[in-house]
Amino acid sequence: MKIFLLTLALLLVVFVAMSIGYLIKKKSIAGSCGGLGALGIEKACNCDNPCDKRKERMAKEEEWKQNQIV
Repeated sequence: MKIFLLTLALLLVVFVAMSIGYLIKKKSIAGSCGGLGALGIEKACNCDNPCDKRKERMAKEEEWKQNQIV
């Protein structure tokens, strides 16, 4: 039981430290490799003709980008 409580306490300390770091830096958590964009791949599926659902999502993303206030 002692080991469980120590492990739980350590885990909570790590979560609190990560939370404080996020609040101070206001930077979202990101992967270290940069994702597919770092490889020059624009979309997750490398198909030439995306499906209808993908086309809808892409249209919504474009609409959102055009209406975005920066």
